[in-house]
Amino acid sequence: MTDEAQNVIVLKDAYDRWAESKGDSADHWTAIFADKIKFGSLAGGEYGAAYLTEYQSRDQLAQYFAGIKRDWEMIEYVTENFVAQGDRVVMLGRCSWRNRHTGKVVATPKADSWRFADGKAIEFYEYYDTAQLRDATV
Repeated sequence: MTDEAQNVIVLKDAYDRWAESKGDSADHWTAIFADKIKFGSLAGGEYGAAYLTEYQSRDQLAQYFAGIKRDWEMIEYVTENFVAQGDRVVMLGRCSWRNRHTGKVVATPKADSWRFADGKAIEFYEYYDTAQLRDATV
């Protein structure tokens, strides 16, 4: 099996677990991250979501997942396509979340860009509708 195919299998499993747990468990994510990872989120820490920002290590990512779990209730998370080339995998899908403080819902297309080395994720960046995020937090 090629590295590309293996990386897609790892991600499909992780996204399935994320959706099944409704965002309640992040253990399967941290298991695939390298100790050092270049991690980023489109919101850049804005809109009352300081945890949707950049991180450099797997240990720091506990803040990211704790913030999501505290502030958001997953309604759905659907992966539609995985595109792999070399060490990179892109996931295209959609998700919806309810803000636990305002009750407002974000339903957005989602694109995640991953890079792998030696079977571990070394880079991640997520893209989503930040206007909806902003509107759901106020």
